[in-house]
Amino acid sequence: MSAPITMASPDELLKRVLAGETRALARMMSYAESIRPEHREQLARIYGHAGKAHVIGLTGVPGSGKSTLVRAITLAIRASDRRVGIVAVDPSSPFSGGAILGDRVRMTDLATDDGVFIRSLATRGSLGGLARAALDTADVLDAAGFDVVLIETVGVGQDEVDIATAAHTVIVVSAPGLGDGIQAIKAGVLEIADMHVVSKSDRPDADKTASYLRAMLGLGLVGRGPSGWKVPVIPTSAETGEGIEQLVETIDAHCAHLVDSGELAERQKKIAEMRVLKTAENIVRDRIEARRHKGIGSLLDQTASRELDPGTAAHKLLRDLKLEP
Repeated sequence: MSAPITMASPDELLKRVLAGETRALARMMSYAESIRPEHREQLARIYGHAGKAHVIGLTGVPGSGKSTLVRAITLAIRASDRRVGIVAVDPSSPFSGGAILGDRVRMTDLATDDGVFIRSLATRGSLGGLARAALDTADVLDAAGFDVVLIETVGVGQDEVDIATAAHTVIVVSAPGLGDGIQAIKAGVLEIADMHVVSKSDRPDADKTASYLRAMLGLGLVGRGPSGWKVPVIPTSAETGEGIEQLVETIDAHCAHLVDSGELAERQKKIAEMRVLKTAENIVRDRIEARRHKGIGSLLDQTASRELDPGTAAHKLLRDLKLEP
């Protein structure tokens, strides 16, 4: 009989994660949100077992129907007997700092499917849609044998470009009724798309939104650049099921394209680069935060009184932290 998950040794926990045990997955994912060295060591061991899943990122403005679309995509993928992991990055509660869990509420009917695992994460104030723990969580799902991992971002702000370097396939979701308002979405968000989805296509103004996106693609205003992949615009309706099968077929076609063209290896390198740089950034930020709590008052006083400029003060702080010679 296995030991309770809270008492499992690191080797036993890893073994149970790789076997896909639900409680072990939840335990390891909680480590993804921790900065304790022993937890980071556990996640480092997970990394070597990941790298097989197809990671799909979904982004789009609030109200564009991302969560409903994720549910529809999941059901369609499950019909082919593939296992799906979902990382839903929710806005942080301003009171608790925890995920509001709105996405999980809309996916409750998936909770009884053993082939689906849903994890909600809080952005914790991050400007981008990806929480710091999102990719570590995706690694856990990957290592546990999930064939597809869907990462849904918050959809606020324009730093969503981060998702382009965190996923193999990027889907940008637009809602009908935006019309020329699509211009309000920064070009960087539209440009990261491997495919555009117009949700709620059962609405009468959906065709206008799709036509607008196709026109932008035709003018070369959006798209990921020369890779041999033609970025499609796919109208969908999670309510009627319209376009969902086509979308999943297109996702699979893009996955095959990445492999056949050799672009998958290039994207994996970019993902690795982003993760290394982000991790280094987080380490520096954590050290600065720790130092701030110990007191950097005199440095701030000198900066506030203009005895020091911010640049000089920052370099002094980094030298004090032994991060700069």
